[in-house]
Amino acid sequence: MRRLPSLNGLRAFEAAARHGSFTAAAAELHVSQAAISRLVKLLEERLGFALFDRRANALVLTERGRALQPALTEAFDGIARRVEQVSAMRAGPVLTVGMGATVAVRWLIPRLSSFHLAHPEIEVRIATGGAGAPMNDDWTCAVLLGDGQWPGYEAERLFSSSLQPVCAPRLAAELRGPADLAGATLLHVSHWGEDWPRWLAAAGVADPAAASGIRGLSFGSYAMTLQAAIDGVGVALAPRLYILDDIAAGRLATPFGLAVPMVHSWYLVHRASRREDAGLAPFRDWLYAVCAEVG
Repeated sequence: MRRLPSLNGLRAFEAAARHGSFTAAAAELHVSQAAISRLVKLLEERLGFALFDRRANALVLTERGRALQPALTEAFDGIARRVEQVSAMRAGPVLTVGMGATVAVRWLIPRLSSFHLAHPEIEVRIATGGAGAPMNDDWTCAVLLGDGQWPGYEAERLFSSSLQPVCAPRLAAELRGPADLAGATLLHVSHWGEDWPRWLAAAGVADPAAASGIRGLSFGSYAMTLQAAIDGVGVALAPRLYILDDIAAGRLATPFGLAVPMVHSWYLVHRASRREDAGLAPFRDWLYAVCAEVG
């Protein structure tokens, strides 16, 4: 027979520990701040030791409180996930994949029909994520661009690509060499600020930062950057897997042949606790099978 303290007390403590505040915990659990304080106090009395060091303007976990909180958070997260899965239970598993909108629209979705044909029993849900957004524990996994370091998560490298300048065909006809970019508008992705300096250096522009004549516009994603390029706003630098269809359709052109390898790669990212989720193993196997075409 299990001997557990009050579950309400454990929930109150976990929420307060996670937020560092009785007030924030009360808002999350839809009770009063006084109720949270009382539940935690009763829990401490039941356990026989303090969980918080209550200071004038701060709520600080004790050593025992720090030891207890991570296990409770993981347990409550697991309960929430299981309840969600049971509530949405259907004939087969649900696979929720977080990823950036650009890689979803320009790479994954056009290929997703082959996964569905091979595994019609798995319902795939695509969620918004990417380099500019944090991981979400509601996702089964994510396909993210980065350096492979997501603390608390397992990351398996899938593929990389190369970066190449693209712009509207009319603008491409006016660019005879990289030096002509001094009179063009360079389109940047805000969180990948190293892209253009690396390409310009490889093209022989020794000090890109000193090229004061080069103008730029910044966007929050490759999708927005490429749309601006299609609309003739300027010259974008993007992974080749994002631009091949637009080049084939004549919406974009490559003014220069030089492409440089990307520093970062795409990774399959998930919690260790998700490793045995139904649907993840087939999706991983399918990803590795289709990744061979990327270059």
